[in-house]
Amino acid sequence: MSSLAPLDWVLSCGTAYDLPDVMVVMKQAFLPAFGEAWTAAQCSGILGMPGTELLIARVDDSPAGFALTRSILDEAELLLLAVHPPYARHGIGRGLLLSAMDAARDHGVTAMNLEVRADNPAVALYDSVGFVQVGIRRGYYRGNDGRARDALTYRRLLDIDV
Repeated sequence: MSSLAPLDWVLSCGTAYDLPDVMVVMKQAFLPAFGEAWTAAQCSGILGMPGTELLIARVDDSPAGFALTRSILDEAELLLLAVHPPYARHGIGRGLLLSAMDAARDHGVTAMNLEVRADNPAVALYDSVGFVQVGIRRGYYRGNDGRARDALTYRRLLDIDV
C-alpha cells in the first residue's frame, strides 16, 4: 500500500513515440551504480518484437512510470517496471504492475515471470501481489560499481486475483 496520498494519474498503452518519456523515467529511476537501465536503442528494439506491450503512467502529462512486458504463447515476462522518483510511493508502480498483469491475462497469458536484483525494494511489491520466488542467480548482476549482486526469479500465475 502507498505511504502517501494517491495522485491523479492516467495509464495508456505506449509506442515507440513514447520512448523519450520512457527514457526520462529510466534515467531517474535506475541508479547508475547498478547498471540496470536500458538504452533507448534497447527499448526501441524490443518494442518492435511481437507480444511486447508498453504501459505508461502520466501525471499532468508528465511521465510518471512505465511497465514493459513481452508475451510468448501463454507466458509473459515483466522486462522493466519503473516509477519516476517524485511519483514513488503513490501506488503508481503497483497500478502499472496490476495493469500489466490484466493486459497479459486478456491476451491469454496464464503466468508472468520476472527477474529482480535481490536488494531491490521492488521485491516487496512483487511479494505483495502474489509473485513467488522460484529461483536465484548468484552474482548475476554486475553493476557499474563493480559489485556482483544476486538476481531473484519470480513467477505469478494469472488465473488468481490479488
